[in-house]
Amino acid sequence: MKYTTLPNTDIKVSKICLGTMTFGQQNTEAEGHAQMDYALENGVNFFDTAEMYSIPANKDTYGSTEKIIGTWFKKSGKRSAIVLASKIAGPNPNFGYMRDTMDFSPSSIKTALDQSLQRLQTDYIDLYQLHWPERKTNYFGQRGFHTQDDQWEDNIHSVLETLDGFIKEGKIKHIGLSNENAWGIMRFLEENKYNNLPRIKTIQNPYSLLNRLFENASAEICSRENVGLLAYSPMAFGILSGKFLTGEKHPKARLTLFPQYSRYSSDQCTEATRLYNEIAIKNGLSLTELSLAFIEQQPFLTSTIIGATTLEQLKENIDTINVTLSKEVLNATDAVQAIIPDPAP
Repeated sequence: MKYTTLPNTDIKVSKICLGTMTFGQQNTEAEGHAQMDYALENGVNFFDTAEMYSIPANKDTYGSTEKIIGTWFKKSGKRSAIVLASKIAGPNPNFGYMRDTMDFSPSSIKTALDQSLQRLQTDYIDLYQLHWPERKTNYFGQRGFHTQDDQWEDNIHSVLETLDGFIKEGKIKHIGLSNENAWGIMRFLEENKYNNLPRIKTIQNPYSLLNRLFENASAEICSRENVGLLAYSPMAFGILSGKFLTGEKHPKARLTLFPQYSRYSSDQCTEATRLYNEIAIKNGLSLTELSLAFIEQQPFLTSTIIGATTLEQLKENIDTINVTLSKEVLNATDAVQAIIPDPAP
């Protein structure tokens, strides 16, 4: 395994992070425990979850992932070995079953945090992230920003003051963002710079060979301001494994079970995946190796969040940490990006 530190901290984290959103629907508690055992045994000390998991989110399975992690902590006694990240969900009218108010008000943050701590059977979270902004903006598959009358008033100062209180209580060690854009990153950094409020350490956004939009503005901010990317959906819901190029049916695949996640299923995505697969084959790599090694070599990356439903997939994903892509291979991926730029927003 390779390690780095959470930016502006001395916390060592593996450059591969175990994503857990399948625990509770696609994976049972026993399977989730087995994945966490295997990940830790192979050097992965960084786990990511969220209050709304498992995914797809619904009332019956809300919080199930955190509960599975919590029972693993209790069973294994390995809480201190793990850098744990979780998230508070932002506004969404469909998620009213989570809390009375789906916002980042002081009472809402307190409720979400305390409930997560209870489910996780721990008294602190190492990295607490805002899952998506309160304001309406271009996140979750939206390519460009369109002005919207969302009645949002800038409350970022207040949100950071609330989080600062929980940091001082010891319930949170550090904070991060998720599904945020360049303006949001700079706005949070501004409050740290001018008002001495907690500094965001990371941002968790989608990033893959099929979606490199993070590079357009956010990557420069992260590089210059020392904010680390936690790249999620690096395999584009399994598309970048290449398994859907063969025409075979995959009844247990995420996209088969949950076809509503069609962000990476367009004709452009399929063609780009085919071209990336040709590069992989030409260079003696699997498409999985090419896809994950590409991300792991980015200078603005802190960790790649991988999710798997089987131990075989998990092993393959973790093993990519030992793959280094040549400049020629990276240039070849750039050539595909130039022909079919960011086919999935």
